[in-house]
Amino acid sequence: MYYTDRGIEELERRRGEEQVSVALLAEHLRTFTDLHPEFETAVDRLATWLARVDDEEDDDE
Repeated sequence: MYYTDRGIEELERRRGEEQVSVALLAEHLRTFTDLHPEFETAVDRLATWLARVDDEEDDDE
């Protein structure tokens, strides 16, 4: 496991059974970037990637 996966693993372990809306996820991402503006670019890239992930899968076919 990569060091960067530790947070992902914790998220999956602690919240993996929950279902959340994309609207709630977006709200949490906005709150996070308000509290940690130095991560704004990374969060924006992640959000853009998540928004387009199905488009990428369609391109691979």
